[in-house]
Amino acid sequence: MVDEDMKLDCRPDFVTLVWTERRSQADLSLFRLGNCSPTRISATEAVFSVYVNDCNFRRIVTGDHLMYTNDLTYSSSPDFTYPVACAYERPNNWYPLIYEPVFSTYGLGDLVFHIGLMNADFSGPAESATFPLGSFIPIMASVSQMTHQPLLLLLEECVAATTAELQPESTLYPIIANKGCLVDSLVSHSKFERRQKSSEIHLSLQAFRFGLGERVFIHCKLVAWDPNGMDRTKKACHYVKEHGWELLDNSAYSNLCDCCESDCKSRRTRSTASGTDPSCTLAPSI
Repeated sequence: MVDEDMKLDCRPDFVTLVWTERRSQADLSLFRLGNCSPTRISATEAVFSVYVNDCNFRRIVTGDHLMYTNDLTYSSSPDFTYPVACAYERPNNWYPLIYEPVFSTYGLGDLVFHIGLMNADFSGPAESATFPLGSFIPIMASVSQMTHQPLLLLLEECVAATTAELQPESTLYPIIANKGCLVDSLVSHSKFERRQKSSEIHLSLQAFRFGLGERVFIHCKLVAWDPNGMDRTKKACHYVKEHGWELLDNSAYSNLCDCCESDCKSRRTRSTASGTDPSCTLAPSI
């Protein structure tokens, strides 16, 4: 969306926005695109030349398109907000790593989290984001460890919603809840797959009926944790028919999953483990 005072040039990975200010008393340095200040200013213009991965751009997958959205604001006027949007065709070899930031954690440095839709055997990215009802949606999440101590990646919470951003009025379907319990596996064949490495987690999610006629978004909260620090709040559990709840990483300790149908709270009074928990969003079509 472009106002008559705003010129927007959407290039691959790069955006240039020029705002022409007609009020002589305005301080052009107070304009913000997301959390970015102007790249340069003149007597009448504020110019932003930025990458779409910067400035808190929101990335949404809609069918065959990628949509990057943001807001132009004026910090001394809370009511001044202009939406900014750039739409691109989705490349055939692209799959939605919707949330790909760098997080800092005390004593661990920077961690890079990824999440994406995969092909059936998790050997590569999905060729399509459309899945028939009842089929499996392969989801892989990972954390790049770089020089850090070994980390265990966990999916603490996932919900399906019909909105790209969770709102108080959003209709939700719980997939993972209660600190790592795959509650959808109680009523489906969804399951965690055997780990290939501690820094990755693979989820086979059975496509379900939800939000008929609407776009479905899967929102997840990730946790990177000490592999030796699992407890009732740091775990990956799924329900195995005729068996019960099972811990992904060591079935001998599946008692950590006993709380999955009640309330999973840590029995520890203090923990020395360190972790971080970014949120992320996927948008498969079902």
